[in-house]
Amino acid sequence: MSDSSLDQLRKRIDALDEKLQELLSERAECARQVAQAKRSSAEGTEFYRPEREAEVLRRVRERNQGPLSDQEVVRLFREIMSACLALEQMLTIAYLGPEGTYSQAATLKHFGHSVQLKPLAAIDEIFREVEAGSVDYGVVPVENSSEGAINHTLDMFIRSPLKICGDVELRIHHQLLSVAESMDSVTCVRAHQQSLAQCREWLAANLPGVERVAVSSNAEAARLAQEDRTSAAIASDAAAEMYNLNILVGNIEDDPGNTTRFLVIGDQKVGPSGKDKTSLMLAVHNRSGALYSLLEPISRHGVSMTRIESRPSRVSKWDYVFFVDIEGHVSDANVAAALEELASTASQLKVLGSYPRCEL
Repeated sequence: MSDSSLDQLRKRIDALDEKLQELLSERAECARQVAQAKRSSAEGTEFYRPEREAEVLRRVRERNQGPLSDQEVVRLFREIMSACLALEQMLTIAYLGPEGTYSQAATLKHFGHSVQLKPLAAIDEIFREVEAGSVDYGVVPVENSSEGAINHTLDMFIRSPLKICGDVELRIHHQLLSVAESMDSVTCVRAHQQSLAQCREWLAANLPGVERVAVSSNAEAARLAQEDRTSAAIASDAAAEMYNLNILVGNIEDDPGNTTRFLVIGDQKVGPSGKDKTSLMLAVHNRSGALYSLLEPISRHGVSMTRIESRPSRVSKWDYVFFVDIEGHVSDANVAAALEELASTASQLKVLGSYPRCEL
């Protein structure tokens, strides 16, 4: 390519950048006007609308013809939407901290970077802060593709009035981090117990005999590794950069598809987006065929169940509650019919939330 051709392409890019900036400013001004309209409306001021954002991002994917991937285009539009929403109302989001955790990465993936973040030390603290209105929403882990449910999160829903407003899936890549430059001097590996479990085969094969210590978070493990040259941490790329650690070995998770699902919790009922899921908490008296009586109406009304977990009810011995995810929104006719029947057969039925399905 000649210098003149390259110069023409650069001038075209400059012109496109100017148009993009003009359009971004126009979009931002529309967001400001939306905020004014909402504040003057008698219908309330819910600035964050998960179903609306899901619809917008779905159309972004449908329009995309490359060369950027769907994931990249959605990420760019997510940040544009985040910045415009901040003009309407700056959201405060609590997540399982400290900084550098996968929970923080999931929060930024879902809400974008134009939010205020509040790291908290425990899942129950996140629920309490959202319930008290100190933050707008919380992000909590609920399950991992290889290690299963996060029981503490499920247990919180037994007594919490909060709703699930959304979910986000994050591909988890674990890095072995240390101040040292090789594994030869490592005598201890620290990480959250879930991460240690997700890397147990790699650790057994590559660091046999090295002590494994569970700590409150992977970010805390990275902080401790910064202070001790003989220790290593299992944590993220972000933690490596934040704590100035070397990545001794990358992607040490046993399952290359290792993914964690997080829930967005709040006090908001979310409208239908067209592609939704509904989470339920069900209880039934301990008798023969009890579980079948719960699941049969779901199947008969053509509702697809995507997940079921059981947890002790903490009411009486050998008494359980079931956490069930189904496809569809509570406003869908078949879902509403199934729930009406469930209400008459279950000893307890609690709709934890209907919300857009995570698609990327």
